[in-house]
Amino acid sequence: MDLPFETSEYYDRQEMLFSQLPSSSIVIIPTNERKTRSNDVGYPFRPNSYMLYLCGWKEDEGFFMAHNRNGTLESKLFVPPRDTSKEIWEGIRIGVEGAESWPVDTTSSVENFESEITQMIGQFENVYAILGISEELDKICNDIEGLSDPRTFLDPMRRVKSKVEIKHMQEAATIASNAHKLAMENSTPGMGEWEIQSYVEGHFMRSKSTWSFPSIVGGGSNATILHYKANDCTIISGDLVLVDAGCEINGYASDITRTWPINGRFTEAQKEIYELVLKAEKAGIDACRVGTPWSAMHRVVSEVIAQGLIDLGILECGLDEALGDEVKLDGPFRDFFMHGTGHFLGLDVHDVGGGRQGDPGNPDSLEPGMVLTIEPGLYFADWRGDIEIPAKYSGIGIRIEDDILVTEDGPVVLSSSCPKEIDEIESIVGSGV
Repeated sequence: MDLPFETSEYYDRQEMLFSQLPSSSIVIIPTNERKTRSNDVGYPFRPNSYMLYLCGWKEDEGFFMAHNRNGTLESKLFVPPRDTSKEIWEGIRIGVEGAESWPVDTTSSVENFESEITQMIGQFENVYAILGISEELDKICNDIEGLSDPRTFLDPMRRVKSKVEIKHMQEAATIASNAHKLAMENSTPGMGEWEIQSYVEGHFMRSKSTWSFPSIVGGGSNATILHYKANDCTIISGDLVLVDAGCEINGYASDITRTWPINGRFTEAQKEIYELVLKAEKAGIDACRVGTPWSAMHRVVSEVIAQGLIDLGILECGLDEALGDEVKLDGPFRDFFMHGTGHFLGLDVHDVGGGRQGDPGNPDSLEPGMVLTIEPGLYFADWRGDIEIPAKYSGIGIRIEDDILVTEDGPVVLSSSCPKEIDEIESIVGSGV
């Protein structure tokens, strides 16, 4: 198991964390626990992102601990020991001795974790721990007064990516872009949503990656369901298919959405909505500039969407009325564009350090090295009875999403190799069938 970064980068992160903490502090972070899917079958294991960020440990049952005493920072990794009886079934473990090459000062067995941590906690004035992941750690910390959460300091650190982090994210974006293109090439009327999914996720596996979230593949009216999960319907000629999918490289995620006609040709109504969403997406991408407020991209996208709905005759009002409240932007355009414009991207798909527009904890403005998505959409659900939809747009759902790196020279689209112009898409869909 190789580390995706030089050990110095992990040590730098540990130093940066403790530079923000008061003296006499101890930090304890568990990795995720394995979860049972059914009987003795487990869900695929994925390490805790904070564990990956601070020391790169990928196995289960681990704990990262660090403390500053007398001005000296020391870190320790508790890991499962070698165990032949378990390794016969589950594979060879790195073990305590093998973990010594990880970016920590010392290692110990998880069998010693409770006794060592219980003894150490009382030696420090400030205790920081991430709870809700490990029952063992939660029990130890249950009676600690004044316990603090280190994520308050870690989340802002994770907003800005290093050059190596960006390299991994570019690789993930390229793999996902190629997966979407492969699905377009093999699209044909009458195929199942699950078949589109197999082209996308099959390419992830061939590229030695895994999905960063379960793929959304919605044909026809299913595309109007934002987090559609079934992927079990047949896509008929004349329908659009919306694919929202991304992969992970060394824990770093991509997240791309494309929408295309299964038969390779947009209808005029589909083209009108697609061109509006694409115009809004490009405006949102252009707003991803250093110093720009986090909320600016959502405002720009919302204005383009609202004005477009007015121009198409879907909304019969002025722009101000369509947008609604100056801050909340809760006007009638939200009947058709009901989600946020973007989110941070990194070790988590909806990465930490900032959420949807209006969430607490968002950054004041964009900085170089931040990576985020821009993903406007329009949804005309024919199954809804609470809004009026022009007949020609009924059942249309379109979302376009790219991964954006903020730089001093302007936004860089990491997913730029994924086709999204109408002429590109029409020339590609079905070309590999």
